[in-house]
Amino acid sequence: MTSQVSSPAEQADGADSTLVGEQRKPAGVKDVQRLDRVIIRFAGDSGDGMQLTGDRFTSETASFGNDLSTLPNFPAEIRAPAGTLPGVSSFQLHFADHDILTPGDAPNVLVAMNPAALKANIADVPRGAEIIVNTDEFTKRALQKVGYAASPLDDGSLDGYSLHTVPLTTLTVEALKDFGLTRKEAERSKNMFALGLLSWMYHRPTEGTEKFLKSKFAKKPEIAAANIAAFRAGWNFGETTEDFAVSYEVAPAATAFPTGTYRNISGNLALSYGLVAASRQADLPLFLGSYPITPASDILHELSRHKNFGVRTFQAEDEIAGIGAALGAAFGGSLAVTTTSGPGVALKSETIGLAVSMELPLLVLDIQRGGPSTGLPTKTEQADLLQAMFGRNGEAPVPIVAPCTPADCFDAAIEAARIALTYRTPVMLLSDGYLANGSEPWRIPDIDELPDLTVQFAQGPNHTLDDGTEVFWPYKRDPQTLARPWAIPGTPGLEHRIGGIEKQDGTGNISYDPANHDFMVRTRQAKIDGIDVPDLEVDDPHGARTLVLGWGSTFGPITAAVRRLRASGESIAQAHLRHLNPFPRNLGAVLKRYDRVVIPEMNLGQLATLVRAKYLVDAHSYNQVNGMPFKAEQLATALKEAIDG
Repeated sequence: MTSQVSSPAEQADGADSTLVGEQRKPAGVKDVQRLDRVIIRFAGDSGDGMQLTGDRFTSETASFGNDLSTLPNFPAEIRAPAGTLPGVSSFQLHFADHDILTPGDAPNVLVAMNPAALKANIADVPRGAEIIVNTDEFTKRALQKVGYAASPLDDGSLDGYSLHTVPLTTLTVEALKDFGLTRKEAERSKNMFALGLLSWMYHRPTEGTEKFLKSKFAKKPEIAAANIAAFRAGWNFGETTEDFAVSYEVAPAATAFPTGTYRNISGNLALSYGLVAASRQADLPLFLGSYPITPASDILHELSRHKNFGVRTFQAEDEIAGIGAALGAAFGGSLAVTTTSGPGVALKSETIGLAVSMELPLLVLDIQRGGPSTGLPTKTEQADLLQAMFGRNGEAPVPIVAPCTPADCFDAAIEAARIALTYRTPVMLLSDGYLANGSEPWRIPDIDELPDLTVQFAQGPNHTLDDGTEVFWPYKRDPQTLARPWAIPGTPGLEHRIGGIEKQDGTGNISYDPANHDFMVRTRQAKIDGIDVPDLEVDDPHGARTLVLGWGSTFGPITAAVRRLRASGESIAQAHLRHLNPFPRNLGAVLKRYDRVVIPEMNLGQLATLVRAKYLVDAHSYNQVNGMPFKAEQLATALKEAIDG
């Protein structure tokens, strides 16, 4: 994508907003300033509707045509303790008139609905940024609950910021006084007041939000009307108050995207659509056997809406039942999927091994989160790579695919389906909470752009015995892919035994023969090793000596950091892995071209461990496991040290 920003320094994703123009208005009318990018963070209690507020602002921003990237961040509790630091929920949105890659390092605007929200987020806010606080919540008790000895609104600690003190609750209640609501009911709309104010500040469209509210509260029209009134009141407050003397424009990213039809999409939604598209391209029914688990549950919710596309969803009683049903559906001829997160993968491991032994296509979508055990359910991490690679008993190799952005989850789902169907194997897809909940613009592809995934089922005998008898051998392999035939149960003459005990080569009969077991183990491994994956592409315009290698959701922060370094005159190469098992065939040759290889990961060095072991390369591991994605500036600093080293 082509940036519209004027200077190279401004092209560094995540940098501070840059004023690229200013339009003066006639006397009595507020000024409008043009910015190339803005980072906004909404923060409040988990019951304050910050995720909904952020989602609506994002949707209107997407419809306006900006490039965008989001970072929802919320507690694991359904209703976290109100007014406490652990109970703070936030939503960060970075939008721009050019191509961007991350939700941004530091917000230009913080909307803090209470003292806890301010205290939990102020460390991320740079001096000079705008802070909008709901003064109604800055009571003595609320301040003491989060450790404020005195109100930060009065003690001078916020003097370095552009502070806007707004009684959001009072103004909302006043705006809704004619709706016959209780004060508590009226207060719930204060997030819509804040959304209206921010929509005025940044010239966001309003029609979509009003339509959304009418639809959301269709069965309670009085609540819909109250929320719309609060939203409009926030807009009008921005228009009339003297505290906000300037509004801002961020132009659409007119040249940032290839021609096409775009929509805003999250990673989990993109995975869901990718699975439906894959099933249509394969002309197979789609079956999802799943047990709800954060952050994967949205895939189950979304696919349950698409029965008209031949999708069948089964919410099982536990993780083991979910994958068991999915494997049964695979045996029956469906494109079978199970979704989970790290703890669920552990429970599913035996059935994944059974799928390896039975050599049936099965997609296992692991939406990674912080661990171990229950860990951090709503925070992100990349710590399941080694579990995906080795987390089964015996030699049970499984291909691994990892998307790199929310929109890329669509293509990754189709790629995982291609591998599973072509090679008759379970496939692990490793997304994570950052991709699952984050969103960005996605170009809706034309149908003819999608690959043909059509499957040929076994139709009759495929082997001739010495006496001339024609029989069906369920483990007679395709010489190119080493895949075994896929026979639909009930097809006459294709009956065969299945199960987890070792099979005899060709016939599929139970076999305890040592030589046969050795052969089957090596054959299953050779099938995975022989999977056709594209060569690794390297972005190296200047012949660098240092390569930064990533996988999964680190793509955005790594690319933003690389842009920053190149804008400052540094030479650095970048490559990003989609396929983690098998690795691209040229990976070893790529690694050997560079003096230094740096691998940033949101774990303690799992890809680095694999690279060192397989290629004997002294890769430098740069790690973070705090439940949050890397920041571009943080990575740029680490990569600069590697270049200088």
